[in-house]
Amino acid sequence: MSAQQLEEIARRACADAGIAADAMVAIKVAENAIFRVPEQRLVVRIARAGQADAARRELEIAAWLQSHNVAAVQPLGSRSDFAVFDSRPVTLWRELPPHRNGTEREIGGALRKLHSLPVPAFLSNVEPFVRLEQRIDGASSLTESDRRWLRERVSELRAAWKELPSGKPWSPIHGDAWEGNVVTTDAGVTTFLDLERASVGPPEWDLVSTAIKHSSFGWISADRYADFCGAYGDDVATWAGFTLLRDIRELRMTSMAAQAAGTNPKHASQAQHRVDCLRDRAGSRPWSGWEPIA
Repeated sequence: MSAQQLEEIARRACADAGIAADAMVAIKVAENAIFRVPEQRLVVRIARAGQADAARRELEIAAWLQSHNVAAVQPLGSRSDFAVFDSRPVTLWRELPPHRNGTEREIGGALRKLHSLPVPAFLSNVEPFVRLEQRIDGASSLTESDRRWLRERVSELRAAWKELPSGKPWSPIHGDAWEGNVVTTDAGVTTFLDLERASVGPPEWDLVSTAIKHSSFGWISADRYADFCGAYGDDVATWAGFTLLRDIRELRMTSMAAQAAGTNPKHASQAQHRVDCLRDRAGSRPWSGWEPIA
């Protein structure tokens, strides 16, 4: 679906809610599209077709977090916060006040609070391999050798997941706790965004996202990682299951880049670099050259 078609869906969702949306700004147009309506302090999220239940669940999760005094993005509160247009689920959210990406210390503290909450009945278990095979199959820039290796790697890690070493009790987790999804407002409130992957799972799944920024990619210093561990109260890298979760995270990041390269050739070199790292063609960790896929 084109960016113009997605914007038209966003406008229809606003009209359905009785909201004027003359000025609309695209924030992200990818698998999920996000638009901002500045004059209404509104954000419109458009999910993939077939994700209606997941989109409704995000609204439910946001309300549940608010009830437990955990700061998170909030539904707009209109008559039509959820709707489906042309098979695409659409949700309406309040725009956050001015904010920045969370620091490692802030993310660690926010995750510690989230992981301490009781498990709600409506949250399903984490699915660490969701859509991996589809992304690999859709990655047309890959050689057949690399594609076959990635498929085999998914199978290996899926089998290892069934034998995940014991660790912290499973709890509510964010599921995608990068700094762009955990932000701090100018008022100092650290807030969770993008609740699509929220689920029940090992708390370590959230912690690995920051750990590999240091150990796999060298994106943050040892001191910044120590700030994260101090705020959370533990270092996931010392846990017996760390290597497995690290490898799954790296594979997810690689498959995402490979899928993006299938539709946009400018990402092909980044996707290939990530595959080369996983296949031991680019030296040992921490690897250089891993860059965001915009």
